[in-house]
Amino acid sequence: MTGPRPDSDRRPPGWQTPALVMAAACAVAAVGFGARSIFGLFLEPMTAARGWGRETFALALAVQNLVWGASLPVAGALSDRFGPSRVLAAGAVVYALGVRGMAHTENPALLQMTAGVLVGVGVAFTAFTIALAAMARVVGPERRSLALGLGTAAGSFGQAVFSPLGQGFIDAWGWQPALVGLSASVLVIAPLAMLLPGTPPAAEAAGSEPADPEQSLAAAVREAAGHRGYGLLTAGFFVCGFHVAFITVHFPAYVRDLGLPAAAGAGAVAIIGLFNIVGSLAAGAAGQRWSRKCGLSAIYALRAAAITALLLAPKTVVVVYLFSAVMGVLWLSTVPLTTGIVGRIFGLRHLATLFGFVFLSHQLGSFLGIWLGGRLHDATGSYDGVWWAGVVLGVAAALIHLPIDERPIERRRPAAPPVPVGRGAGP
Repeated sequence: MTGPRPDSDRRPPGWQTPALVMAAACAVAAVGFGARSIFGLFLEPMTAARGWGRETFALALAVQNLVWGASLPVAGALSDRFGPSRVLAAGAVVYALGVRGMAHTENPALLQMTAGVLVGVGVAFTAFTIALAAMARVVGPERRSLALGLGTAAGSFGQAVFSPLGQGFIDAWGWQPALVGLSASVLVIAPLAMLLPGTPPAAEAAGSEPADPEQSLAAAVREAAGHRGYGLLTAGFFVCGFHVAFITVHFPAYVRDLGLPAAAGAGAVAIIGLFNIVGSLAAGAAGQRWSRKCGLSAIYALRAAAITALLLAPKTVVVVYLFSAVMGVLWLSTVPLTTGIVGRIFGLRHLATLFGFVFLSHQLGSFLGIWLGGRLHDATGSYDGVWWAGVVLGVAAALIHLPIDERPIERRRPAAPPVPVGRGAGP
């Protein structure tokens, strides 16, 4: 009977160097994140062409975020079990099918299936969090937070590139050909995924994080569920989803409602992506030196302040771009800090799965932010109610993170069997 494979058999081949793995993971993050970040550019032209209200489009993308969040723990568990390359490649195919179907959907119910369910599953299985988990396993604990910041910044670079390209395609050829081109671009993830480790992670090396290669997935989930800090982190990430998803989907249309050109909305999304590169790298570096929970608290407080300033300031292109720059610095700077806290407390063996459950809370917030934006706009003709809700939630999230205990969890090891004494003992 064949026993379990030793760790040496589970290591990636020699050509899969840390540099190559990190480069491929960053490329996956750039394409996957860049593609899904520009769906808001299609809100106005698609609803106008189909004769839909904004709530119809918003509901489809809200379903997408909910399905994404519900599917990510599954994708994370499969990645932890079988390795990230197969999960990412399969997700790229589903992602592309959903976007292609979205281009030809005329029925709102079918839009929920294509833009909602299929794209949601595809985004989950190509999530940059899976790529981040692959990156985290090829660097030491002393560089892990910085590496997570680099991967998050790569996703933002994709957003900065895809946003002007997407708007350019819409202006030149129309929203349908632009969606077809977008579906083709996400298929690039499949060959990139082959450069990542195709096997599950081996036992963790000694470091600051707890290592327990024998811990089952169910035991890891139970352990996290009983940890107070994990619950607070999960609750706080709900607010991140509310902010980010609402702005991603509705901000280009909000800019148009202000009487500003469509290019200003696309430019705002690109600026968010560019400045998020700075924010993600800075957050990753800061997480190496200072308290990650305090960093998260500061980020949410500053988000609340930035939204308040936007609502009170004159509505000009300059103000929109300044808000985008500030929000960009704060955009996904939460990710390396949140992922880093989960990895530090519980270790890396089930990182993708445990962060997947935290991210599910993020996507519940995303669902609420996207849907509520469309609902209130159709009812009142304004997004102001959702903006002010974001201010209140930002202040609450800033307070929620302060009591989190970031120290690695102490696991009890089974006692060693007693050494037999008496018969058979001694020389």
